[in-house]
Amino acid sequence: MDPKQARTRLLDLRDLLDARHHRIEKHLSRRDEPLPADSEERATELGNHETMAHLDGSARAELEQIDRALARLDAGDYGRCERCQQPIATERLDLIPYATECVACAGRAG
Repeated sequence: MDPKQARTRLLDLRDLLDARHHRIEKHLSRRDEPLPADSEERATELGNHETMAHLDGSARAELEQIDRALARLDAGDYGRCERCQQPIATERLDLIPYATECVACAGRAG
C-alpha cells in the first residue's frame, strides 16, 4: 500500500472512530441522570452503561493504534513488522491498516 493511500485510510478510520468515541462519550455523560426506580429498568441501564464504556475503551485503544501507525508512516517504518522487520503483507494492511506485526509474528506468543 502506498504511503499516501495508507495515510488516507488511517485518517478516514480515525475520523470514524473519533466520531464514535464522541457519541459514546455523550451517551455516557447522560449517566448523571437518576436511574429509573424500576429495578429491571435500572439493571438494563447499568448493563447498557457497562457495554458503552467497553465500546468506548475499544474505540480509544484503536485510536491510539491508528496514531501509532501514522507516526510510523511519518518515520518511514509503516508496513514493516516491529518484531522481525520484514514487510507486512498488503492483504493484512488492507484488513488492519494499523497492524504492527506480520502474520507470522502476530501468531507467536510474547
